[in-house]
Amino acid sequence: MIFFISGAELVFVFMVVLLVFGANRIPEIARTLAKGIQQVKNASRDFRQELEQSAEAQGFDTKELRKEVEDLKKEINEITGTVKRRR
Repeated sequence: MIFFISGAELVFVFMVVLLVFGANRIPEIARTLAKGIQQVKNASRDFRQELEQSAEAQGFDTKELRKEVEDLKKEINEITGTVKRRR
């Protein structure tokens, strides 16, 4: 809920960006942001692949590890779910 932005807020932010940077620079800024996001995605994918390759080289079953991680995430969500709802 922290990152929820309503339509009016989004329009306001867009107007401020338009006033600060001007209409000519907005496409350039959008391209730069898109490239940055793509680089983060690529780095995340590369990190995951490297981690899986290292685990396989050490003799770990990556499917089993992935299942264990998912089970731990579910347990954490069950524990923290009630804490999050109390806000």
